[in-house]
Amino acid sequence: MNGSSLGMIFTELVILTLRNPREAARQIIGWQLGRDTLWTSLALAAAVNTLIFSTSVLVVPSPGMPAFFNNPLVMFVILAGVMVIMTHGLYWTGRAVGGQGDLGDVLALVVFLQILRIVAQLAIFVLMFVSPTLSVFASLATGLFGLWILLNFIAVAFSFPGLGRAIGVLLISAAAIILGLSLLLSVVGIAAQGVVPNV
Repeated sequence: MNGSSLGMIFTELVILTLRNPREAARQIIGWQLGRDTLWTSLALAAAVNTLIFSTSVLVVPSPGMPAFFNNPLVMFVILAGVMVIMTHGLYWTGRAVGGQGDLGDVLALVVFLQILRIVAQLAIFVLMFVSPTLSVFASLATGLFGLWILLNFIAVAFSFPGLGRAIGVLLISAAAIILGLSLLLSVVGIAAQGVVPNV
């Protein structure tokens, strides 16, 4: 399969995700990708997100941002850690409330969401130079629409008939994600003190 074919498949899947996220989730799960492939893809997604974030910091620096955010390696660890915590948080919460999902299914959907996030971030980054105000609204709309897609993905991953339990899974797992992120930021912040010089 050549690059143009893969690009066409990805474009069609993105359009399907926007129109019918549940059907898109079923297709992604149906691919039955191996765990090694999915974890590698997650790491690559974290690397690309780190590149985009680091570039945006260089272009539009923020004086109030913690110093260790300027370190790409630290940002990669944070972003990759958040994705791993999110995957396990959603999986174990979904199973706890009676869902029938598999960790690989959840991981596949999280990876695809991260790919969509990368595409959206690139579009917003370019839009920022055209109209900063419009880029803010685009970022807000992307976040809200992404949340709706995530809820539908959760419902499919755990075979929930509606979005009710999917919302519950997201709210409960959010607490675990925030706790895990706090611990991760604490560890990374302490480690980064010896990496990033004080300015």
